[in-house]
Amino acid sequence: MKVALFGQFYHKNSESSIQTLLDILKSKFIDIYVENNFFTNIDDEKSINFKAGDFKTFDNLDASFDLLISIGGDGTMLRAITYVHDLEIPIVGINTGRLGFLATIPQHKIENAIDDIISKNYHISERSLLVIETNPRNENFTTMNFALNEIAVSRKNTTSMITVETKLDGEYLTSYWADGLIVATPTGSTGYSLSCGGPVIMPEASNFVITPIAPHNLNARPLVIPDYTEIKLKVSGRETNFLVSLDSRITTLDNTTSITIRKAPFRIKMIEPKDESFLDTLRKKLLWGEDKRN
Repeated sequence: MKVALFGQFYHKNSESSIQTLLDILKSKFIDIYVENNFFTNIDDEKSINFKAGDFKTFDNLDASFDLLISIGGDGTMLRAITYVHDLEIPIVGINTGRLGFLATIPQHKIENAIDDIISKNYHISERSLLVIETNPRNENFTTMNFALNEIAVSRKNTTSMITVETKLDGEYLTSYWADGLIVATPTGSTGYSLSCGGPVIMPEASNFVITPIAPHNLNARPLVIPDYTEIKLKVSGRETNFLVSLDSRITTLDNTTSITIRKAPFRIKMIEPKDESFLDTLRKKLLWGEDKRN
């Protein structure tokens, strides 16, 4: 079995998890590859026990990998999927961060989780993604033009609102007067969109949601749309530039740029324990069911 490990940063609170994970993988004779920058961070700290030859490093993944393990929070998981892209490599997250909607394996369950993965005692949740195209074409959106959670446009260098003209499948919807606009997947519905008043969407649903950010149109509300819808956005405002973010990867675009967003032609395969479900996650992370009457 060939396994890749990825982490964005090295934190003291993740030290024991990294050590535990490496020890477990080595004991099971798994071929371990650690992302190059993550390895450098670990090596600089000199606090993790390993020997030369315990693992190799990687800059990019290929189809020969059986699994990618993300160590961190949800932000780390979102960064990890940029390595997977359309390779269909299953991904699982060990949560050393905070909320952990995507990185669902707690630190005290690492050994059990690895045992379950090796014995294939899990299920795969296939998650839809968004892709973006710009006119004129932007070099930042060539190979890294996809997002698992959301694509958002927002104002830059101003406290003034922007106007986001929105079309669905070529038909004019409305122009949002707001701080910005979020287009979220079901996976991203529990993230930025939720904090702006958007609905929670089950991962299996074939929908996206359009959520305005602090809209001045008091009747502007989040809109759930079929995931085969093509979304076109045109931004205007007092400033000549605006921001676009793909899962927090941010780029500045000129107001003359038009944006097209649609469903990606590939999915991300997320490993989930058999004894947990999305509804379990909602109860645990959003405290649904904490009402004393339940």
